[in-house]
Amino acid sequence: MTIATPRIRRTPPVPDLADIQGGILRAYGNDYSRTTYLFVNVDERRAGQRWLGRLVDDVTSARPWTEGKPATTLNVALTYDGLRALGLSAELLATFSDEFRAGMAARAAQLGDVGTSAPEHWDTHDRAHVILIVNALSEGDLTGRLADLRADLGRYEGLSLVREEHASLLPGVREHFGFADGFAQPAVEGVTDDKAPGGGVRDKDGWRGLALGEFVLGYPDESGRDGDGQDLPSAPAGPLGRNSTYGVWRKLEQDVALFRKMLRTSAAAFPGGDEEKLAAKIVGRWRNGTPIVLSPEGPAADFRGNDPGANDFLYHDVDADGRRCPLGAHIRRCNPRDSIGFGELLSFRHRMLRRGVPYGPPLPPEATGPDGQERGLIFVCYVASISRQFESVQVQWLEDGNVFGLGHDKDFLIRGPADGSGKMTVPGQPPFFLGPQPTFVTTRGGQYLFVPGITGLGAVAAGTAG
Repeated sequence: MTIATPRIRRTPPVPDLADIQGGILRAYGNDYSRTTYLFVNVDERRAGQRWLGRLVDDVTSARPWTEGKPATTLNVALTYDGLRALGLSAELLATFSDEFRAGMAARAAQLGDVGTSAPEHWDTHDRAHVILIVNALSEGDLTGRLADLRADLGRYEGLSLVREEHASLLPGVREHFGFADGFAQPAVEGVTDDKAPGGGVRDKDGWRGLALGEFVLGYPDESGRDGDGQDLPSAPAGPLGRNSTYGVWRKLEQDVALFRKMLRTSAAAFPGGDEEKLAAKIVGRWRNGTPIVLSPEGPAADFRGNDPGANDFLYHDVDADGRRCPLGAHIRRCNPRDSIGFGELLSFRHRMLRRGVPYGPPLPPEATGPDGQERGLIFVCYVASISRQFESVQVQWLEDGNVFGLGHDKDFLIRGPADGSGKMTVPGQPPFFLGPQPTFVTTRGGQYLFVPGITGLGAVAAGTAG
C-alpha cells in the first residue's frame, strides 16, 4: 500500500524587491496625483537598446523608501512587438504567453471590444513598443521629468514618441461616475499580509495572502504554494522569467452625463425613488466606498477603505440571493468572493493588482448633458496570467452573466449589447428591472504588456536576454 506524503507548507518566498519594478506589489499611493504614459516606437534596435540602457538605473524598484517619497517615479513596460524590435530571439519570444504575443487588439472581439469599442476606433497605440510610466507628486515635478525624458529620447535616431496619455487623481480620490475607487486589492503573501482579511483567501488557519507567484513570475503560485518551490508557473525563459509580470493597459472612456441621466430617469420608478441607493445597487458600494452588503440602507459616514477589516466580507451566508448587493452589481461580478459556490475556490485564482487612474476633467456637478470633454479611466492591472486573471474576469464575469445565473446580462456599469436588450435585475418583492442598458464605458485603446524585472530589463538593453 502506498502512503501519500503529506504536503508541508514551507516559509513563503521573500520577494526580491530591489529587482521588482515599483508600483506592482504596492501602489505608490495617492500622493502621486499625476501619471503620464509615454508610448515609444523603436525602429532601430541598437538605438533602442542604448536608450533603455540609460534608463535602467533610473527605474523605480519596489524597495521601501528610506528618505521620503521621490518627486517622480519611472517604470518601463514592453509590448510583444517591442521585445521583437529590441532584438529578442524567436526562440525566447516563443516562451511568452499566447495572449501576450497575440496582443489585445487581436483578442478584442472575445473581450467585448466591438462596435464603437473595436480597435479600429481606438486611439493610436498600435506602433507602441515601449511604455514609460511616470508618476509625480505635483504638476511641476511631472513637467520637469517629462521634459528630461523627451530630450533624452530625442538624442537617438530611430526612436520616436508616438503618443502621450495624461491622467490625474480626481478630488476625493473618486472615479468619474462619483465613486471612491481602488478598494479590495488582493493581499499578497509576504508583502501585504495586513490586507488578508477579505483580500486574501481562507484556509483552515483563517485568512492569508495569495501566493506571490499569482502576480510576480519566478515564484510559486497557488498551485505550487505547498510544494518544494520548484513547481513554478509558466514564464519566459532566461532572466525575463524572474521578478517580472504581465500588465494590462486599457483606456476606458466614461459617459458621465448618460450615467447621470439613467439614474435620474430610473430612480423615478425605483422603490422609494432613491437615486443614491439605485447607484449603490449598480456598483455594489455607496459612493464613499461602503460595501452595500455590509450597510444596505446607507453609507457608513466613517468608512475608510484602508482601515483593517474594511473589506472583510463575503456574500454567501448573508446575501446569497443578492437582496443587499445584487448578483449583477459591478464589484460582485469583478470579485464574486464566495458567491459562486465552493467558498472562494472558484474565484480567488482570478484576482488582479489594479492600478487605474482617471483621465480628463470631472463633469461639473450641475451639468445635465455632455460638455465635449474626454474623460474616463486608464485601467492598469498586473497579473501572472493574462488569460486566467484579466481575460477570465472580463469575458466570463463582466461580459456574460451565466456563472451568476443572469443569462447573457452584461455588467450594467460598463456596456450593454448592441441590440439594446441588456438589463440588470435588482432583487426585491417585486424585483426591479433596470433597462434598457446603455453603454456607459467605451474602450479607446489597449495593450498587453510585459514588465520585466530590473535585471531582465538590463539584459534586454544589453542584448543578452536571449
